[in-house]
Amino acid sequence: GLFSNQCELDSNGGLVDGLQCRILPARSVSDCQCFCSAFEGFWHLGLGNVPTDTKMSQIEVSAMKSPLTPLATLIGRELRGEKVEKPYLKYGQAGLAKKGEDYFLIKTDCQRIQSDPSTSFSVFAIFDGHNGISAAIFTKENLLANVLSAIPQGTSRDEWLQALPRALVAGFVKTDIEFQQKGETSGTTVTFVVIDDWTVTVASVGDSRCILDTQGGVVSLLTVDHRLEENEEERERVTASGGEVGRLNIFGGNEVGPLRCWPGGLCLSRSIGDTDVGEYIVPIPHVKQVKLSNAGGRLIIASDGIWDALSSDMAAKSCRGLPAELAAKLVVKEALRSRGLKDDTTCVVVDIIPSGHTVLPPPPIKKPNMLASLIFGKKNQNSMNKTNKLSAIGVVEELFEEGSAMLDERLGKDSPLNANSGIFRCAVCQVDQPQVEGLSVNSAPFFSPASKPWEGPFLCAKCQNKKDAMEGKRLTRPTVVL
Repeated sequence: GLFSNQCELDSNGGLVDGLQCRILPARSVSDCQCFCSAFEGFWHLGLGNVPTDTKMSQIEVSAMKSPLTPLATLIGRELRGEKVEKPYLKYGQAGLAKKGEDYFLIKTDCQRIQSDPSTSFSVFAIFDGHNGISAAIFTKENLLANVLSAIPQGTSRDEWLQALPRALVAGFVKTDIEFQQKGETSGTTVTFVVIDDWTVTVASVGDSRCILDTQGGVVSLLTVDHRLEENEEERERVTASGGEVGRLNIFGGNEVGPLRCWPGGLCLSRSIGDTDVGEYIVPIPHVKQVKLSNAGGRLIIASDGIWDALSSDMAAKSCRGLPAELAAKLVVKEALRSRGLKDDTTCVVVDIIPSGHTVLPPPPIKKPNMLASLIFGKKNQNSMNKTNKLSAIGVVEELFEEGSAMLDERLGKDSPLNANSGIFRCAVCQVDQPQVEGLSVNSAPFFSPASKPWEGPFLCAKCQNKKDAMEGKRLTRPTVVL
């Protein structure tokens, strides 16, 4: 049969006419089942039956029937210098305000080289503010520029992508230092997504999550939640740096609520801002970089108003097969239905669509192997986890992942000295500093015989003080001074 739908959610969650989604004619019963799966989100939310409609054009049919290329084939083409067609993006955003502290960024016209459209990339981000809106607004306005300033000019695309994770760390820390100089105490989570062709790089602090839904129905988490309640490693880091972790004490000595960091009572271990809590609340992001096959994929980026109500799988399934703009609205609506409006709720959906397709191809329905079920019985949880990982092979390639809160480890040990100019450059704020007498490293003059071999990135005095504070160190003599 033929399927279509003519409904869309308005900002209040009501149904309005106007959006039409179409699926090509089914060629067989199995095809029809696959097409129906694309509208799982409609039926799951009880949005009614799907009426019939007219046939699609031959161009649309051809686009939907075009075969997908495995990731290994794409990599082989790149190694041989063959051209791999770029994907194109479709995106949507939706949200409901409780306190009005959520902000988002959508910027699709970025360029690695100014006035060169072939170097374009896109940025999508969520900023979930707390204790005010200042940190969220400041980070939205300044973070991208700070990240780009940490990437050397004149690099190739591959070099640019390789430098991006390090630049994200520097950009986050620089933004935090600049905001603290304003003397305000608000804070914000950040989930910052950079899409360059098929490569997706995600940097995050806090608990605004980003998930990837790929062909085959595999949902991958691209961020790490920095909640003290759930992250034992972060609890140990905070206490080792001088913070105190515990629950809120009420009258009578009873403890209530999630684990918090004291002083301040923040539930998160990483954020930008929060100067009144303690320097052990760090802005150093978890960074993950992946490459998709030309099957494409869907990113769902959202504040914790979504994730406190829905699991990653629930969010992905609730909107699977639908256009990005409608998908974002449905995710928000499903979270509202599940938990009510208890927090600011913001969702951005980005579809990375193969060239030649009008929409993101729906994932195929997996048919159970009845013979295997009879022979092996039910799978245990471990085997199911292994199956999920194996099913992602050929769809996503992991290029980079690092979540350490140690700045030295994240910035590397590249020499900060420009041999031609004799200038040192701070790895965080990118401020140049000439070679002058009195510059010292590791408590010894840099150019004296007693100096040690260079270890770690060069930091100016301001950034070095920030690093020491984040690590719980209060040195009487800075490692780098003028």
